[in-house]
Amino acid sequence: MNFRYDFAPTPFGDGLAVFSDDGLASFDLSESEDPSVPWLLEGVSRRLGDVPEYAPGAADELAHLLSAYFDGEPVRFDRALRFDWRLVDGFPRAALQAICEIPWSETMSYGEVAAVAGSPGAARAVGTACRLTPLSVVVPVHRVIRSDGTPGHYGAHPERKRFLLALEREAGSRA
Repeated sequence: MNFRYDFAPTPFGDGLAVFSDDGLASFDLSESEDPSVPWLLEGVSRRLGDVPEYAPGAADELAHLLSAYFDGEPVRFDRALRFDWRLVDGFPRAALQAICEIPWSETMSYGEVAAVAGSPGAARAVGTACRLTPLSVVVPVHRVIRSDGTPGHYGAHPERKRFLLALEREAGSRA
C-alpha cells in the first residue's frame, strides 16, 4: 500500500491530508500554526504503520471540494471522494458512516446517531468517535449535537463547530 500526503486549506488553517491507494485515510486540522511540523506526520504515520510520502497536488481535488463547501455549497465529501476507513473500525466506524448521512444543515443528537449506527444507548461512544475521527470536517461530526439542542464541543474548538453549523444554516437559507 502506498501512502502520500499533501495539505489543503480551510478557514481554520491548512489540514494534513493523507491518501492511500484506496482513498482519503486522514484529514487532520493541526493545533499548530504550521501543520507540516514533524509530530503531526509522525502521529498519522504511527497509526498507519507506514510513513506517507509528500506528494504535492495530491490534495487538489479535496482542496477544491473544501473551497466549494466553505463557499456554502452542500458538498457530500463521502460521495465526491473515496474514503479509506482503515484508521477506524467497529462501532466508531459505523457511527462515522451514519454521520455522513446527516443532510446538509441538519443535525442529529448523539443518541440518535447511536441508534442509526445500531447501538441505541451508545451516545457517549458516538461522542468519542466524533472526537477521534481521522477525517475532520469531511465527515460532518459538527452536525452531531447534544440532546438538548446545544452544539456541544468540537474537540478543543467549539467555535469551529459553531462556525460550521452557521455556515450551513446561512447557506441553506440563501438557497
